[in-house]
Amino acid sequence: MINSKPESHLRDIHADHFDLAGACSWMSHICGPHQLKASSPGRIQFRHSANVLKSMSTTLGIVEYGTDVTVGIADLDSFNSYSVSLPLCGEQELNKGGERLRSDAEHGVIIAPNETQELSIAGDCRKLQVVISRVAMNQTLEDLLQRPIGEPLRFAAGMDAVNGAAASWWRMARHFIEEMERGELYDHLLFSRDLENALVKGLILAQPNNYSDALRDTLGVRMPHYLVRARDYIHAHAREDLCVEDIEAASGVSRFKLFEGFRKYIELSPMAYLKKYRLTGVRQEILERRGTRNISAIAMEWGFTHLGRFSSEYRKQFDESPSTTLQRAEVRRSRSH
Repeated sequence: MINSKPESHLRDIHADHFDLAGACSWMSHICGPHQLKASSPGRIQFRHSANVLKSMSTTLGIVEYGTDVTVGIADLDSFNSYSVSLPLCGEQELNKGGERLRSDAEHGVIIAPNETQELSIAGDCRKLQVVISRVAMNQTLEDLLQRPIGEPLRFAAGMDAVNGAAASWWRMARHFIEEMERGELYDHLLFSRDLENALVKGLILAQPNNYSDALRDTLGVRMPHYLVRARDYIHAHAREDLCVEDIEAASGVSRFKLFEGFRKYIELSPMAYLKKYRLTGVRQEILERRGTRNISAIAMEWGFTHLGRFSSEYRKQFDESPSTTLQRAEVRRSRSH
């Protein structure tokens, strides 16, 4: 059984499956391709009730399988999301690099892309689950660091749900899930986009990861005012025909100082930053609007006049073509009806 609310920026999805293949197929479209095994496949009673925030395709909801199952990663390159889960009842256990992490109502776990891991879920486990795409996570991390990242983001796999910043994040996620079921405020794009950004940003700041030290250093350093002016100008006029002279004039400093500041704080030139911001804008519109406008029209509106070059740059930035982004979004949309 699958149903949905009318099209909005918050999409309500529900699925009931009583076969292993159906459950695996459904969650593969949520998290990415993975393996699902069960000692008693005939006893599967899979249920997933969730909401999808369209700005970054973050999924928040509740999952249960009804029998003991094991989730494994079928293809490390294709598994493209961070799956964060916390049992409301029952238990699960994450096996990662030979280390076993028990997960219950006080201990959450993170399944991350590009890492070999296996999650065993007890049949009586009913859990909160937040799924965040790798692209959204990387984009938010780069915004926080004010520079491109090199190595993949890797979290400590175990999350404290009782004490500290991680526990605060879980309370926030639980609140969001509960409120999405009650009111219509989350249907508003300007609100849900900020909420989604806060959720992703909060996880990066709350949970120890391989960028935690760099984040502490960066967040203690404020960008000079001229760089803030230049960055804000780029954001406000990104759809227009901008040149470096425009950005230089908005910053109020010499071109040499402007480039020096961008290199030091952002690690990109002003025009390279503009291109990246435009590509991110195109991707967000593809995810939010889906089939209501074609990709070429969106790209041209964002200043990409050479569509072949745009497609190549998009693939380089997001590890997939624009059409693949649209196809994945459409598959999710069709499964919600």
